[in-house]
Formats: sequence, C-alpha cells, structure tokens
Amino acid sequence: MPHAQIEVRRQWSVDEEIALIDAVHGALVAAFQIPPKDKHIRLVVHEPHRFAAPPDLAQPEYLTLVHIDCFAGRSLDAKRALYREIVDRLAALGVPRGHVSITLRDIPTQNWGIRGGRAACDVDLGFAVEV
Repeated sequence: MPHAQIEVRRQWSVDEEIALIDAVHGALVAAFQIPPKDKHIRLVVHEPHRFAAPPDLAQPEYLTLVHIDCFAGRSLDAKRALYREIVDRLAALGVPRGHVSITLRDIPTQNWGIRGGRAACDVDLGFAVEV
C-alpha cells in the first residue's frame, strides 16, 4: 500500500490532474504488482514562485516531483521498472522525461500503522511485497 505524493508547479485541468494521479498509480500497479484498488496518492499544485526549479530546465513549468513511501522489500529491478513506468506514463501526458524526479522511501512494515491501528507486519496484506 504505497503512499505517493506528486508535486507540480503549474495548473492542470481537473481531467489532467486525475490523469497524473492515475499515471503514478498505474506505474505502481505495473511495477510493484499492488492491487489496483490500493490507491493512496496526493497531488500538490504549487504556485511557481513557491517551487524553485533548476535554471537549466527547458520547460520549468513541467517540473514534477514524485515521492513514494512503501513497504521495504521490493527488488532493485522492481524499483527500476517503477521509475521507467512513472516517467513513461507522465511523458504521455506531456511532462518531459528530464523534468521528473522520483524519491522512494522503503519503510519496514513494523513502522506502518494500518487497518485500525495495527502494525502492518501483523496484517495479512493480501499481496506480495517481495517483487
């Protein structure tokens, strides 16, 4: 049950915002094999003057940061697949590939409180984390 946050520095239409969220979610489903119903994603839209961009970006308005917190245990190959999937799916929406930065934080299951305040290590998650 990864939690993701997408940060952008331009206004998008409602349909485009939904597409951004769906792109990241689709990448998580494909690369990490999470259940499709497992969707925990936030989109934060910043005013450009509140979100500094490197001066050498060709289209700084498309700078997109994706932060993902997930259970520890995914393989390096799964992480590489996730990064490719995210960039490919965002590129299809017009975000230049070089304008996407992704951070992934692996968190041990004992450090997640889920399903009514239980430690995730004590819960049958219903899917494999070691992919």
